[in-house]
Amino acid sequence: MSELREKPNKLKDYPYHLPDKPFPAGPYITYEEFFDWTDEDTHAEWVDGEIVMPSPATEKHQETVGFLYEVLRIYMRVKNAGRVFQAPFQMKLPGKHGSGREPDLVFIAKNNLSRLETGLIRGPGDIVIEVVSLESVERDRVDKYKEYAAGGVPEYWLIDVTIGEAEFYCLDANNQYQRVPIDHEGKFHSQILPDFWLKPEWLWEAPLPEPEDILFEIAEPAYSAYLNNKLQRRKK
Repeated sequence: MSELREKPNKLKDYPYHLPDKPFPAGPYITYEEFFDWTDEDTHAEWVDGEIVMPSPATEKHQETVGFLYEVLRIYMRVKNAGRVFQAPFQMKLPGKHGSGREPDLVFIAKNNLSRLETGLIRGPGDIVIEVVSLESVERDRVDKYKEYAAGGVPEYWLIDVTIGEAEFYCLDANNQYQRVPIDHEGKFHSQILPDFWLKPEWLWEAPLPEPEDILFEIAEPAYSAYLNNKLQRRKK
């Protein structure tokens, strides 16, 4: 997704929703001005006083984000681990000049839910996931990689659908990302989300697996108990 650092007259053909408000004026736009301008349907980010607008996502990108969201959303409920959000949803990193990004997916652990505000995570998510497309390679692999490390995002997943490669990083004691290896069974084990693991090969299947099948594999019998409880409640 390429970045458009444009003024309103250049955004008249922009394919995503734009707020029905005047575009913030001035060479430097504060995060507060940006957040007041944007709304829950707007795909936009704030970086160094500029509003960054993404171009439309590909079908593969959206399918991959949707698949991961469904798996994680239900896993959160099964494990009572926290909440997961998908774009558009702002994550304002710490500091006056910390960027305001819209990760494809962001997980907030149960103990950190106090960071949630209306339409905003004030502080780093516990896991941030970006699905890389051809136009977002530099942004996801360079810009956001640096910003998320500096902003204290403990775990960063880079899912590159253009080359069929997944990379997983965790912050070390020096606030530098270290790549987490895949184990001998082809599994990535999250360092942040308890007992969660994923086989990257699932992400390259066409069509993608059913989220329910994945949950039975990674979280059974907890997922079975969760479904049984739901069934029992419906019978009452």
